[in-house]
Amino acid sequence: MTAAIITVTLNPAIDQTIVIDHLVPGEVHRAKRVERSPGGKGVNVASCLADWGLRVTATGILGRDNAAAFDEIFAAGRIADRFLRVPGETRVNVKLADLAAADTTDINLPGLAVGAADLGRLRTVLDEVAGAGSVVVLAGSLPSGVAVGIYPDLCRRLRARGARVVLDTSGAPLATALGADEDALPDCVKPNRDELAAWAGRRLETRADLLAAAQGLVARGIALVVVSMGAEGALFVTATRAIHAGLPPERVLSTVGAGDAMVAGIVAAHAEGGDLERIARAGTAFAATKLGLVGPHLPARGVVEAAMARVHLAEADIADRLQVRN
Repeated sequence: MTAAIITVTLNPAIDQTIVIDHLVPGEVHRAKRVERSPGGKGVNVASCLADWGLRVTATGILGRDNAAAFDEIFAAGRIADRFLRVPGETRVNVKLADLAAADTTDINLPGLAVGAADLGRLRTVLDEVAGAGSVVVLAGSLPSGVAVGIYPDLCRRLRARGARVVLDTSGAPLATALGADEDALPDCVKPNRDELAAWAGRRLETRADLLAAAQGLVARGIALVVVSMGAEGALFVTATRAIHAGLPPERVLSTVGAGDAMVAGIVAAHAEGGDLERIARAGTAFAATKLGLVGPHLPARGVVEAAMARVHLAEADIADRLQVRN
């Protein structure tokens, strides 16, 4: 039996992805197609976990006026919907998917204004759905009116209840969370190279630099640190092991949601009792296969499992010595 999984998205969005042949600033473009998907990091994680076949509860704060798209995706994926609805509209973000460059340009709009009463209601929901052994994903940016200390506050509350917390955010919310007291730290974080360098206060030019900085976070009390390095793969670091995982994507259509898919893979493997190698394979394969799709979903399970088998793993130590494991 897998652990209960809950995702929390305080600043969800409807992602409008416009696919074009080649983006040229200042020019008029003719779109090949347009797709609208309910999103936000926690929603994307929940959708990928549901595609994998896991039961997941999604909560956070939605605008009541355009919640129908979220209602549909939750119903289709059999995702337990514990989102709060507040007056107004959930933001719409614009994504320009450039086929020639295999890249995406994001235009993210401001979110809803969220008050103390809304956060109080959310805490009540979390008390109801998260308990001992639960895995809770706190993901994404913060809406207007929410202090950067909200994630450490939620981490402390959830960990006191026996839940394990995965945090995926950036900027000031991430910096604040990484600087929190030990009882308010998440159990897992997924910074990228630049985010980890910002925390370390120095440039991290080599894999050994990244590994040392990740081990610094582990020493602070974070059980698993995953450093995403884009095309170079990712480092998965605990107190006793460090693994570098890589898998070149076969086709890149949109980078939107790849990081969220990696979080979903990490959570899925952990919830299913996987060891660090299984977590590294799942996180890497979820992210790599997601690059070929637009929207919050994974490809078919068989495609992802085949990719997991192809993930290249290597043990790493602080001197960056690598021993290949096939």
